[in-house]
Amino acid sequence: MASRNAIRIETALFEDDGRVPNSRLPTIIYRSAIEPDENDPASAFERKFAQNDWRGSWRWSIFTFHHYHSTSHEVLGIAVGHATLRLGGRKGREFEVRAGDVIALPAGTGHKRVASSPGFLVVGAYPEGRERDLIKPYAASRSAHDAALARIAAVPAPKFDPVQGREGAVARLWKR
Repeated sequence: MASRNAIRIETALFEDDGRVPNSRLPTIIYRSAIEPDENDPASAFERKFAQNDWRGSWRWSIFTFHHYHSTSHEVLGIAVGHATLRLGGRKGREFEVRAGDVIALPAGTGHKRVASSPGFLVVGAYPEGRERDLIKPYAASRSAHDAALARIAAVPAPKFDPVQGREGAVARLWKR
């Protein structure tokens, strides 16, 4: 595992664009947060997320269309490769991520994969294994945005940071 001191934390805030609500809570990007296992790169992320009660994990990629979740926060751990992600919807920004990085997305934050290396692999999970929905904001009616706002407001703050546990960045930065 990467040492706690080696982790660099970046944050980003995105405005509601009328289709993607985003969040008043910052997206948190942990650089070099978790060292992928040599034989099974995703397992290090699964173990760390489960240790911090982010469950319901999956292994795959990130959709290439804009989407967000209105019923749960989400964590994405980059296990293999590198990618360009657009966070915050069409009016958001692009971020380069690579193996070892982790992204904590507050409920409502738009995200999509713009480009990636061959074999790009992500581990995703949700605080306390919460159920999540999938909203495609530019394919849905504008009323979908308004209906999502109440669901997003009701999503509880996670008890633990997915990487750093009880005292991590989520605990400090996602206070309601």
